[in-house]
Amino acid sequence: MAGITKGERLDAKAIMGKTVVGKSGKKLGVVSDLVYEVRTGELVYLAIKMPTSYANTFQFEKDERGNDQIPYNSVISIGDFVVVAEEDII
Repeated sequence: MAGITKGERLDAKAIMGKTVVGKSGKKLGVVSDLVYEVRTGELVYLAIKMPTSYANTFQFEKDERGNDQIPYNSVISIGDFVVVAEEDII
C-alpha cells in the first residue's frame, strides 16, 4: 500500500489494527478506534491499544475504555504503519 498523507482519503477499516510509530521509529501501540467530530466528520484522535513503555512516557488523554488517544493532527503518514510526529503529541 502506498503511503497516505494529510488530505487524502483512506477507508477507516484500512487504519484499524495498524501499528503506530513515532518519527523516531519507536512503537507506540496499535490503532483500536477512530474518534471523530460527529458534526463535521473530522478525525480528532486515534485510540491505541497495547501501548508500549515508550507510549507511556507521554500523557495521552484516555477514551472511555482506557485506550490512549493520539491527536490525529500529529499523523504524518499512513502506510504499512501509522507514523506520528512525537513533537505534535507532547
